[in-house]
Parts: sequence; C-alpha cells; structure tokens
Amino acid sequence: MSADKCCEPAYGHSPKSFSGAFAVGVGLNFGFVVVEVIFGIFAHSLALIADAGHNMGDVLGLVLAWVASVLVKTPATDRRTYGLRSSSILAALFNAILLLVSVGAIAWEAIRRFGVPIEVAGKTVIWVSVVGIAINTATALMFMSGRKGDLNIRSAFLHMAADAAVSAGVFVAGVAIVLTGLRWIDPVVSLIIAAVIVWGTWGLLRDSVNLALQAVPAAINLGEVRKYLAGLPHVTTVHDLHVWPMSTTETALTAHLEMPIGSSGDAFLREVCEHLHQQFGIEHSTIQIEQNAESCSLAPERSV
Repeated sequence: MSADKCCEPAYGHSPKSFSGAFAVGVGLNFGFVVVEVIFGIFAHSLALIADAGHNMGDVLGLVLAWVASVLVKTPATDRRTYGLRSSSILAALFNAILLLVSVGAIAWEAIRRFGVPIEVAGKTVIWVSVVGIAINTATALMFMSGRKGDLNIRSAFLHMAADAAVSAGVFVAGVAIVLTGLRWIDPVVSLIIAAVIVWGTWGLLRDSVNLALQAVPAAINLGEVRKYLAGLPHVTTVHDLHVWPMSTTETALTAHLEMPIGSSGDAFLREVCEHLHQQFGIEHSTIQIEQNAESCSLAPERSV
C-alpha cells in the first residue's frame, strides 16, 4: 500500500457579500413580526398571529444563513480542525424544532376558536398583510441576484418569496371577513398557514437531521460518484468511499482507489479533485492510492 495521497484545492466561493441584504432583511422582517403580533392581538386575528409565527421562522432562517456565511470562514484550530462549519447544521436543526413547536400552539388556538368565535377586525388584517407583501417581496428581490450561485442565498430568496405568497393569503382572508362577516374564516386561514409552515419545516427538519448524521447530501448521487472513480484509468476497485457534509454549503469525500500499476502522481489527484468539485460540488477530497487492496483493513471484505 502506498502512502496516503491527498488533494484539497482551495476552490473559491462567490466574492459578492450579502451581509447588507441579510441585515436589512432581518431588520425589516423582525419589525414586521412585531407589528403583526400587536395588530393581530388588537384585531383579534389569529391569522395575523399565525403569519407572524411563520415570518419569525423565516427571520430565524435568514439569521441562520447569515451566521453560516460568517462561520464558514472561521479558521481551523488544533481542537476544531474544520473550524465551526458544522454550526450551521445544528442551527438548522434547532430552527426546525422551534418552528414545529410554535405551529402546534397556533393550531391548538385555531381549533379552540371554532368553538368560541371572536370578532375579527378585517380591515386591520388587510392593511397589515399588504405591508407584509411589500416587505417580503422587497427582501426577496435583494437576494435574487445570488440565488443561482449559493444555496444559502437561494434558500433566503425562496423563504421570502413564499412569505409574500402567505401574506397574500392573509390579505384574501381579510377581504373575505369584511365582505361576509364570517368569523370562522380566520381560524381556517390560520390552519392553512400552519399546514404551510409544517410542509416547509418538515423538509428542513429532515434535511438538517440527515446533515447532522453525516448522510450524503441530497444533491449528490453516491452511485454516480462511485461510477466516476471506478472508471478512472487503471483503477480496479473503489472502497472506503465516504461523502459527508462539512456544513450546509460544503461537502467532503474520502476514498481508497486500488491501482496495481500506480498513478501518475499529483497531476492525477489534482484532475480527480477538480472533476469531483465541478461535477458533484465536492470541495474537500482525500484520495488514497493502493496497489493491492487486499492489504487494506478497510477493504469491503474486512470492514463496512
């Protein structure tokens, strides 16, 4: 077995900073959450309070993306050799659990209001939801330019665009209440909003749990990665292949390649790492070349 051969090219990320957009987005949306809660209590509108809970979840999502964009640059130490990259995964998991708990409280209150209807100020609901549509749309537009090159930015964009749509739903509920006077419309809309939050949050919870357990990121097909490595010139077998998330935006890989006649050295490793990055989005690759896999304790016959 030859000595380990590693390659970890310093691939660059988008140089454009969205810190200003995050600061403005978090400030505007948190301020709107406070406004929705105050006017929701004043207007006896659970729909507004439910939408505030949804918006607060997206404020936390913005903060998560913001913090992750900062922590990913944290230098490594002797204690934390990858820096604090994985902090964003823990934050996502906490965020998902917190949102599900808040949805439970909203749904419980909505069901209770079916039995004890409360007068709702429909006009207040309408005007507050109009402000929500404007703020969420403006925030989404700030992230539009970076949505294709950065998954964190894309997530922020989609959250804000979805918020604008939910605020539009609250607006429709307010109009319906004004026109019909039916009190049950408010709790019905609240339950619909709660369902929307659960739908989005369940995906966040599933993905964050998978990342925390170091599962292969959903965007990467492990079979295709193995096929590429096994198809390299002079490679006879591939074993001890692992792909895992370092953070919500970076992925690492380790693999053992059996090459009886050896490799062409650093040039071969560099080409493999560049291909793994370009085709699969894997930033940190460590490749070990072995002339005889039988002597490796991590070969499939000896270890899983």
